[in-house]
Amino acid sequence: MNQDNAIHDDYLANPVPQTARSSFLSVVLIRIGMMTAMAQFMLGAMLGNSMTFGQAMLATLLGSLILEFISLGLGFAGAREGLSTSLLARWCGFGRFGSALIGIVIAISLLGWFGVQNSVFAKGLDYAFDGRLGFGLSAAISGVALTALVAFGFRALSWTAKVAVPLFFLVIGWIVLVLLSGYNIIDLATTLPSGTPLALGAAATAVAGGCVAGALTTPDISRYCQNGRHVFWMITISIIVGEFVVNSIAILIAHALKTADVVDIMTQTAGWVGLLSVILAAVKVNDVNLYSSSLAFANVIDSVLGKKSRHTELTIILGTVGTTLSILGILDNFIDFLTLIGVVFPPIAGVMLVDYYILRTSRHLFDAARLQQTLPTSTPRMGWQAVVACVTGTLGGLFIDYGISSLNSIIIASAFYWMTNVVKNKFFTLADN
Repeated sequence: MNQDNAIHDDYLANPVPQTARSSFLSVVLIRIGMMTAMAQFMLGAMLGNSMTFGQAMLATLLGSLILEFISLGLGFAGAREGLSTSLLARWCGFGRFGSALIGIVIAISLLGWFGVQNSVFAKGLDYAFDGRLGFGLSAAISGVALTALVAFGFRALSWTAKVAVPLFFLVIGWIVLVLLSGYNIIDLATTLPSGTPLALGAAATAVAGGCVAGALTTPDISRYCQNGRHVFWMITISIIVGEFVVNSIAILIAHALKTADVVDIMTQTAGWVGLLSVILAAVKVNDVNLYSSSLAFANVIDSVLGKKSRHTELTIILGTVGTTLSILGILDNFIDFLTLIGVVFPPIAGVMLVDYYILRTSRHLFDAARLQQTLPTSTPRMGWQAVVACVTGTLGGLFIDYGISSLNSIIIASAFYWMTNVVKNKFFTLADN
């Protein structure tokens, strides 16, 4: 694929050259927009309804540390090589066909996220029209609108974030002032939760699960960063805003209103301003979900069929699937969805980080390709050790009750992958001797 086609297809199967990198403001606003969705308010409200303020913020801290570790490790690699997560996976343990499996997992989960966010959008839209549209039609309208926007690629993400992120915080600030007027913040912070208690480990896993898809797909955005310093601050600022600021607000509102249905109340008590907050939230986060889904599926098609894809066509197809998921009611299974991806995604990140930074199995290929601004010339077919390590880590996260499931899963997968490679290398060394 020549450079003009690569630009047109948003570097689906090519490294992003330094000349095409974006400004720090652009990437940080995109990342903040991804981390400050209405679903994040739903998560914070769930914590506030089940935990004290201190417990909920501790769970936020623990989950955020996992997200920071994954995001920084993969984000630096993405910026250095100019590659998306799905492409990096080819040379970070998984191989051509293994990375296709990872691409499918990423794309499906992000389409699930698209469905969740679109459902929140549709509920607000339907409420604004007094139920005359119905949820199904509202979801279809919002899904089509968001899909059309993402079809324009990374540049659309950039200018959308510059408009939507500041407006979103202005609107949310006004709604929060209205809802919390008359309450004492200190009293709310010390109020006992009204809902069913939630264990710290489960809460931290839910926090990590809430943004672990974004953490794993950090290279999709960081490949447009100009340097490692931009990567660090993009990730750190977005986690502070998206996790600590948003969660603390949602926790306080949940304590004040004694309910976890904070998003419905926020959007339905503020009239058209509430609808505007939903629209801005959905636009800025779902464009990233759909964008990363298209990158993941492009790698699947290239790995399995050997064919290049067009960004616009993939976006339309995937947007239709995500819209269908929202119509079918994926929002009703929100917490189960968070818990599942909270133990499925960390092992993938763990394997990639161990391979890229510790084992460095393809570092010579990356170094040579970076000089030529092309993909590495040699691609492993299948990384069975990486796949087995991910399955092992996921099972450990699901069935070990002690500690934080997300942390358990990434530690188990990373250790398994590292040990099996050490044993394999020693075996081949002995065989050669």
